[in-house]
Amino acid sequence: MTIEKASSFFAWDVSAYLALFLIAAFVIVIIDQLFFGKSGDLAQTPEKKSFIAKWFYFICFLRFNKSEKYLSRPKLVQWSAEFYPVLLLVFLLRGFVVEPFRIPSNSMMPTLLTGDFILVSKFDYGISLPVLNKKIIEFKKPERGDVIVFRYPNYEKSAQYLGADFIKRVVGLPGDIISYSSDHLRVNEENIAYQDLGIYQGIESGIKMTGFKHMRELLDNNPHDILLDPNRHSQIAPKLRVPAGHYFVMGDNRDRSSDSRFWGFVPEEYIIGKAFGIWMHYDDSLKLDRVGGFD
Repeated sequence: MTIEKASSFFAWDVSAYLALFLIAAFVIVIIDQLFFGKSGDLAQTPEKKSFIAKWFYFICFLRFNKSEKYLSRPKLVQWSAEFYPVLLLVFLLRGFVVEPFRIPSNSMMPTLLTGDFILVSKFDYGISLPVLNKKIIEFKKPERGDVIVFRYPNYEKSAQYLGADFIKRVVGLPGDIISYSSDHLRVNEENIAYQDLGIYQGIESGIKMTGFKHMRELLDNNPHDILLDPNRHSQIAPKLRVPAGHYFVMGDNRDRSSDSRFWGFVPEEYIIGKAFGIWMHYDDSLKLDRVGGFD
């Protein structure tokens, strides 16, 4: 499956609701200034500012100078003006710098556990417009082994996964020939090497993975740990070529992951960012030793 059959990237998520509030607040204050504000409010400006500087300040704070208040205005105008700067900052940080996500399942064990709260860089691969995720400046492409968060392409048009965000590891780049069978990955006709790390001991929601084979997959410059079910081989992927503009992704918990082996490729336009660290963990309990970076 490729982008032609994917659902729209846009979905009503936190960023979309923030954008809606910011637009509504801006319109409310503009209307109030134009039709209901006192004519002298904007003229009484103690600081000498250029026209551009005034409007830049207004876009950031919904006022033309620090002394301008909305105490005499209706509550709707007051709330719009007061909440706007803080939510604008949150929107810009989430949209251009870093966005938090929570790991909801065991599909990325042992790298990431259910209950890990992770940070995702929004600028590692480039700068994209928030909400629409349209890239305007590109820095680099995803590499094999990168852990990425992406909008699920939802090729099957399932209402359950509309607007859902997934996290997986990139194992195939555009143009790569990928195959996976007998729990071994092949990239461009080469067998990827593995190291046996012993038997895995699961905790909390991952306790059922106790006894799984703990392996180290030596994929290019991004080696990483994976889990394999000792009682059966995980889903295979027949030999195929990754289309241009798409990526083949897999979960590190190979027998407990819904990934490209099942539903197809990830369009580059649907990649939200690169995961790089854990800032908190809470599943059955708070675990501060989980805080930090990961492979």
